[in-house]
Amino acid sequence: MNMMSLPALSPAQKLIHFSHAFASAPLPPELLEQAKWCLLDALACGLFGSAQPWGRIMTEEVNADASQGPCTVLGQNGTTAAAAAALCNGTAIHGFELDDLIASSLVHPGTVIVPAVLAAAESADASGESLLRGIIIGYEAISRLSLALGNEPSHRGFHKTSVVGPVAAAIATGVVSGLTQEQLSCAVGLACSTSSGIKSFAGGSGGGMVKRMHAGRAAESGVRVSQLARRGFTGPGTAIDGHFGLLDVFSGQSAAPDHLWQGLGEQWVINEIWVKVYPICAWIQGVVQLLLELRGAQPLRPQDIRKVVVGTSAFAVKFNGNGSPTDTMEAQYSIPYCAAVALTGNPGNPDEYGLQAIADRSRKALANCVELGVDAESEAVYPRQFGSRVQLHLANGEVREAATLNAHGTAGDPCSTAERFAKFRQLAEAAPNRIDASAILDAMPTLQRLGSIREFTRLLRA
Repeated sequence: MNMMSLPALSPAQKLIHFSHAFASAPLPPELLEQAKWCLLDALACGLFGSAQPWGRIMTEEVNADASQGPCTVLGQNGTTAAAAAALCNGTAIHGFELDDLIASSLVHPGTVIVPAVLAAAESADASGESLLRGIIIGYEAISRLSLALGNEPSHRGFHKTSVVGPVAAAIATGVVSGLTQEQLSCAVGLACSTSSGIKSFAGGSGGGMVKRMHAGRAAESGVRVSQLARRGFTGPGTAIDGHFGLLDVFSGQSAAPDHLWQGLGEQWVINEIWVKVYPICAWIQGVVQLLLELRGAQPLRPQDIRKVVVGTSAFAVKFNGNGSPTDTMEAQYSIPYCAAVALTGNPGNPDEYGLQAIADRSRKALANCVELGVDAESEAVYPRQFGSRVQLHLANGEVREAATLNAHGTAGDPCSTAERFAKFRQLAEAAPNRIDASAILDAMPTLQRLGSIREFTRLLRA
């Protein structure tokens, strides 16, 4: 579709117009394949996250409401209403810092879009292809909305995933549910008033569980407003880029609304997804990767390490420098702590971020030996890339150094098919109730040919 042929529409209206038309537009096979990978990664994260305390608490809360509906809660036996399922699954997928990322726009797409479209598709008894279309357009929308906001909201302490997530989820679920263009516009207008989420979890006094909930609430909101719009509940058509709209309120003069539409359909952000290797903040993935390479195959003893020097972006230095984390959330966001884990343990093991591991005195002492600074090369490419440069100073006087602009798992150094399968199996098999991981993998190649997505989602239940 040539968006230049719609000059009378605002940037946001062009995005909505394109998204509505995408429901029936020709679809390149490679996009469908990439959507399957994104779905698989999100499901793995969700099945694992459902076993975490925050995943269990959210499911218990939803079950207490006795919501009725046909929608799956990952790893559970029964079904529930669409919005409730999206809330549980979004919280679970974002439950252990393992979900995917779009670096350039600083958002986690899968943790919002996948649970929203999964619930919407089950509720509408939609096809497998419709589900995958929802993922593709949802990823595109969440990235474009975030780019249009710019970096100012993030610097002020807003969690951009939960700010733009409800709007992108409304677009994605509207496409899956077959909303008219007017209904889709209303859903978007309603979703903008549900945008929220502050980064108090990174404030340095204990992160708690709230960040996990940000994604669940965003997915839930997208599903809910789509359902309301279908029933005739209206919303303002200028809620994204009009006066007092999303961009105006959160970004003001730093907003860049043309990101909403320029190049639509020419390049797809779903091809730029970062698949996480370690259960930590994306900023720190490269640091851990480099330190693992420098230490060698076996962990080092703390007494063999004199200090570690880490150079990265100014943003990461400012917000990820807490050397004394008090809970799992803070540990996963701490460059000093994650560096200590990389040198002395297994950073891929979720147990390394539990309370017992965090309390280890020798690890705390080593974290205090990590020095942070801004690396010019990393700063120059941020946020398009998350660069890292590390120096490992050993007690014997040896200094080892390495740098990367593309951590493993990014589009510049993607995970292999075998690595993606291994991640899925590892996480799915840690679900609280037994899941047939092999059956899920076997179903993926023909997912787009399913007449009802419910044939697939039954595999995601215990």
